[in-house]
Amino acid sequence: MIEKLTIGDVTLDNNLILAPMSGVCDLPFRLLCREQGAGMVSMEMVSAKALYFNSKETYEMLEVHPHEKPVALQLFGNDPKTISEMAHEIEDRPFDIIDINMGCPMAKVFNNGEGSALMGNPVLAGKIIEATVKAVHQPVTVKIRKGIDDHHVNAVEMAHVAEESGASAITVHGRTREQYYTGKADWDIIRQVKEAVSIPVIGNGDLKTAEDVIAMKEQTGCDGFMIARGAQGNPWIFRQILHYFETGEKLEKPTLDEMLEMMLRHTRMKIDIDGEEVAMREMRKHIAWYTSGYTNFIRLRRRLNLITSYDVLVDLIHRIINEEDLSM
Repeated sequence: MIEKLTIGDVTLDNNLILAPMSGVCDLPFRLLCREQGAGMVSMEMVSAKALYFNSKETYEMLEVHPHEKPVALQLFGNDPKTISEMAHEIEDRPFDIIDINMGCPMAKVFNNGEGSALMGNPVLAGKIIEATVKAVHQPVTVKIRKGIDDHHVNAVEMAHVAEESGASAITVHGRTREQYYTGKADWDIIRQVKEAVSIPVIGNGDLKTAEDVIAMKEQTGCDGFMIARGAQGNPWIFRQILHYFETGEKLEKPTLDEMLEMMLRHTRMKIDIDGEEVAMREMRKHIAWYTSGYTNFIRLRRRLNLITSYDVLVDLIHRIINEEDLSM
């Protein structure tokens, strides 16, 4: 079930992949997921247009650490020339795969004709893929959705376009753009894509346990598994799935001490990169995810907006563990 996966000339240790999630997959989180066994990690999606205009903030997102490799960089845009030229400009950076986003459902992306809007224009999508494949030496992959809505389901057509345009693999999220991240993912569309093309197909949507991976494999026959929200606050998910397939045993949920150690380490790594003020603000959502399911930490989650420094975070944790009064 868990196998090595080859995409172009890149071979992954296993076929579990961290999905590219905006505002989530920064460098510290990717390192933790890779450390926990992810076969490949994906960076946050990057605007080709922002690279073209030399956005300092966007270029800072391109940092890659040797310990996280192999890593995929995801670009988005709607102009074949801009995407391919920017891909060529940055191809000497140490990422291994370039992924083209044709699945992002967010309004500000979709309304600009980017992301999942390209599902409605397969001809343009093909031109973008073909131009990028010709421009770089890394394998180029594509991430799509089921379709724009239930009346326009064309993932199979888009997969054919991707393969014919030179893509080395395709990831299919089994939801439409209209669904965003709600409802149940349709894994049957992943099966249909797998049966339609010869390049590797990676399934995405509702993967949170080893049982989910087994079920998706049995239903779709896909080659790899992309894990998104199941990894939020849970970088252990990769180790848990790998352990299950290696031993047949389920790993217990991390202990409170293990969770806190990981969360605080993540926070320190974030501070080292972004400085304390920015890091503590951006860590609030991660802290909420890490502590979800730990009853006592409801009190911490209620105070997330008060966490402005590492010392405040540590103090709150200490007081919760010792059941002290948190009134401030």
